[in-house]
Amino acid sequence: MTATPPPAQPTGYTPAPAAKTNTLAIVGLILAIVVPVVGLIISIIANNQIKQTGEGGAGLAKAGIIVGIIFTILGVIGIIANIALLGAATTYGS
Repeated sequence: MTATPPPAQPTGYTPAPAAKTNTLAIVGLILAIVVPVVGLIISIIANNQIKQTGEGGAGLAKAGIIVGIIFTILGVIGIIANIALLGAATTYGS
């Protein structure tokens, strides 16, 4: 009787391909810093696309939403403060 050799062991494995990162998530995060309102909107759109397609970039989209909200709020507060200071300066300036 001849002994059969054991089956060959796999020499390695092929890793799963990396998930494609949603481009709008990247663009949304960048725009959330430069133009917060536009970045916020694009990040929300990217987040919805990621939920539907399963692409990567969910963290980028969420960061874009958070940064967009914070910078938008800070911008509105800055505008209100400038208007208040301008009004105070014209009222008490003379």
